[in-house]
Amino acid sequence: MTVTRRDTDTVRALRELEDGRSSVRLRAALAVGSTPDPRFVDKLVERCAIEPEFFVRDMLTWALTRHPVSVTLPELLREVRSERAQARSQALHTLSKIGDRRAWPAITPTLLADADDEVARSAWRAAVVLVPEGEESALATALATQLGRGGRETQLSLSRALVALGEAIVPALRAATTAPAPSVRAHALATRRLLRDPDAGFEFAIEEAKRIVVLGGSDQEG
Repeated sequence: MTVTRRDTDTVRALRELEDGRSSVRLRAALAVGSTPDPRFVDKLVERCAIEPEFFVRDMLTWALTRHPVSVTLPELLREVRSERAQARSQALHTLSKIGDRRAWPAITPTLLADADDEVARSAWRAAVVLVPEGEESALATALATQLGRGGRETQLSLSRALVALGEAIVPALRAATTAPAPSVRAHALATRRLLRDPDAGFEFAIEEAKRIVVLGGSDQEG
């Protein structure tokens, strides 16, 4: 009787993950995470790629973290190579939450420079969580190639990722302060300011950095 009831609950939860109402999908994802079952994993991963609501996607990620890594990891590593941007982004986000460093080889330079800002931002966050000890400087160099990219949110995400690597980023930032593009120089200076003074705030740091660049300075401190 218990097995039959559980099977019935499984079928219902999987069906409700596709319901037209986001509140129903949210409850279904919560239910799946509360009673983990390897049979759910394929559907959870599949739904992550197409779910339109942020809060539901976050619950889907939580549900995946509740399942054995041996089951979820292969599925997520396959998704980071998907042609669908949301599939790549959400898989990377989930890998960062799981934190298993066996996923590190999947964080390729191509993903760190993905044309889609959301994918790139997810890759940056995942990279700083998964980077093996001793490879922080190499990662900082790769991330520094993205300085000056995008709007405020994208630049803030990159600065946060870089600052999370600590002093390993200093050489890469120093090199970037002499880049030809003013936006790259300003972003590098702002990121270095945040490394030295985390309470400065990104808006203040970037505006200060822009003034320095306009005045022809490079603020070579550090």
